[in-house]
Formats: sequence, structure tokens, C-alpha cells
Amino acid sequence: MARAGARAELGTVLPAVTCSVQSSVLTGAMPSSHGIVGNGWYFRGLGDVLLWRQHNRLVRGEKLWETARRRRGGDYTSANLGWWYAMGATTDLTVTPRPIYHADGRKSPDFYARPPRLHDELREELGEFPLFQYWGPTASIRSTQWIVDATRRVLADPGTPDLTMAYLPHLDYDVQRFGPDAPEAARAAAELDAAMTPLLDQAEAQDVTVVALAEYGIAPAGRPVDVNRALRREGLLEVYVQDGREQLDPWTSRAFAVADHQVAHVYVADPADVPRVAAILRDLDGVDEVLDREAQARYGLDHSRSGELVVVAEPGAWFTYYFWLDDDRAPEYARGVDIHRKPGYDPAELFFDPADKLAKAKAAGNLLRKRLGLRYAMSTVPLDPSCVRGTHGRLPDSGADTPLLLASDPRFLDGAGERVHATELRDLVLRWQGLGEISTMSDPHERIRA
Repeated sequence: MARAGARAELGTVLPAVTCSVQSSVLTGAMPSSHGIVGNGWYFRGLGDVLLWRQHNRLVRGEKLWETARRRRGGDYTSANLGWWYAMGATTDLTVTPRPIYHADGRKSPDFYARPPRLHDELREELGEFPLFQYWGPTASIRSTQWIVDATRRVLADPGTPDLTMAYLPHLDYDVQRFGPDAPEAARAAAELDAAMTPLLDQAEAQDVTVVALAEYGIAPAGRPVDVNRALRREGLLEVYVQDGREQLDPWTSRAFAVADHQVAHVYVADPADVPRVAAILRDLDGVDEVLDREAQARYGLDHSRSGELVVVAEPGAWFTYYFWLDDDRAPEYARGVDIHRKPGYDPAELFFDPADKLAKAKAAGNLLRKRLGLRYAMSTVPLDPSCVRGTHGRLPDSGADTPLLLASDPRFLDGAGERVHATELRDLVLRWQGLGEISTMSDPHERIRA
């Protein structure tokens, strides 16, 4: 597709993580404007760290399809299959992973779909959404294949949307597990290519323009940095105890970090403590930059949701969320796949604990308990983060970890140059569909689907 079409580097944003970059692509704005300062942050009004929220109203600003609909007088349709912050969005069709949380504590795979009839139609045709292959130690091509098949189904319906967005997560898995230079990474790329081929063929047959992009490139990783443990040892981070296990206490901590790959937001309760906390962070091995509000503004990251300080890891380093000092006192969720309770991102969730030879057998036993309707706890995730070999979040250091933008039609990037910033892609799509405020195209594609 790149050979026959167009190709450019994608200039990403800080932090270079899923939710922030996708929001910049769809709004044409930086995190300082749309407010998605990471995959999660400290919700000050709630006193909770929350990651992977789903409500679209968290993203401030007019989205791509909303601008297009307004400029076309309402005659514009859109579909979202898997892009983040899908729930409550104003797209005409929505499909996004949404587990069932049963009253007895069990979790079952499922997805949210709008209009509601779409849920039963997709489930009947494609089966249940493979949630446990979407993230965790068993994450695989199956989740991406399901989303591809669902996208093909949407495109095949009469009245193909003017804009169809699909998020295919497969390259996140083995590239983080084994690193971008490992043979497993090349194999994952081949698997993704094979899964996408029928979708690309269908798009070409239906005269649908395809725009493919990565939000970030994954770079080699080898140095986990325990930023919260450093703050705790300095007496700034506090914990409380339940059932013999420690929990982060954001309400009383003077400073704590919400770790998100190679970027961490550090929340400091008392402004008088900011200089001291900044000095501690600068002295921490693996920290490249410590950004106060003024420095955050240079990166378009100065927002009320951001920490008083933002730390950026050195190349090859990344931040853990760990705050306990003794693994025997770690919270119960630490050894499980629990993206909503952990107060930070945990790439170790992609692994079975290599120190536990029975981890896979335990997981199989828990799945059996699930099928029998019994409660279970997946305690299979390692607490040693050294297994992680790929990371992202800081701005790229080389072409090797710079994300790419591809288009199936070579004219899509006319005049855009060899590098397109994430905030510029929205206007390129609008221009391509003849909806730019000032069209520079000699032959705008008035009704072309993207």
C-alpha cells in the first residue's frame, strides 16, 4: 500500500501513548487543549487514579466527524471500531470492548455496540469479542482479527460510512514483550499484514481510501525506573493497609506518580514541595527530563489534569507504577491483569510470571472455573519488570522508532511534505473529502469514503 500510495513520518505528541495521540489526531489539538494527558491521570475531584476511561466527553474539542458533519450540513456518517473514548461519542456506529462485570465478581468478554442491534448481529456472525486476547499474557492476533472482521462487516453494509475508524492493537503485544528488533516482532508484523489484507482488498474494491497510522513507535527497553518507590523512600508517598497488603494513598501523599510507559505525571499536593520533588526526580537514574508547568507548555502538555511535574524517561528506560517496598505486601491486583485498579500502566501484564512454573496451568484452571460460573483470580503476572523489552511514550529519538502514516492514494498527502504532525491529519482527511475550510485540491473527492 505504501509503494502504490503515499507515505510520511507521523510527528507524534508527548506523551506518545494511545489515548493522547488518538485524541490529537481526531481533534487536531495538543493535550493541553483536548485534555487527554495520558492513558490515565489523577482525577483530583474524585481522589482516584483512573486509567483507560471510555467516555468520549473526556476529550475536549470538536472531533473530526463532528467537523465534517457540520460542514456538510449533517449529511455525513461515521463509524468507530475500537478507537479509544468511543462510548458516548457522536459517531453513527460504535463498537468497543466492554466486559460484563457480574454481581458475583466474575468478568466475561463482551463489547459495547451502538445501535444496539449491531451487538447481536456481530456476536452472531463473529462470536464473542476475544477480550483475553486483547490484553494480557494471552493477547494475540485473535482480537485484531475480530476487529478487522467487524470493520469489513460495517463496510459491506449498504450505506458505507463516510468515515470508518478501526483500531488494530496487535503490534503492541510482542513488540513490548520481546523488543522491536526481535524475530517475534517481525512475525507479529506479518500476522497483522495477513489479517489486514482482506480488509485492504475490500476497501480497494469499494473505492474506499485507506489511511493507516501508528500513534507511536516502540523502542528497545531495558531499565525499569521505580519512581513511586523513590518518592516513598523520601517520605513523600503514603500507603494504607488492607488485609495485610499496601494500597496507594493519594489523599494523604505529598507526592506520587501516575506512571505511563516512559512518561509519568507527578502530583504534588503542596506547591512548596515542588522544588524538592523536582530535585529528587532529577537525581533518579533513568530520568531524562523533569517538566514543570512552564516546560510542559513547550510540549503542549500544560493542562489542569497534568501533574505539577511530568517526568520523561531516558532512552531505554521506562517507569513502573510500583509503590510497595516488599513484594509480600504488594496489593492483590499487582499479580493480575487489572488495568482499571492499578494506579499506573503495567506492561508486565503481557507475561506469565517466569518465576512461577505453574502460572499457565493456574490460568487454565481459572478459565475452567470461569466456565463453571465460579469466581476466580488470575494471579499470574510477574512483579519483576525486567522481562519487558519494548516501550514508548517519549518523543522518538530516531527514525527507527518514529511512527508512520500511509495512504492508499498517492494524492492524499499532496503538499504535506515528508512529515505530518498528528494534529494535522484531521485537516488532511477533511481536505481529501472536500470539506477543508479552504480547499487546496484541484479535484476534491466530494463523497469519497475514508
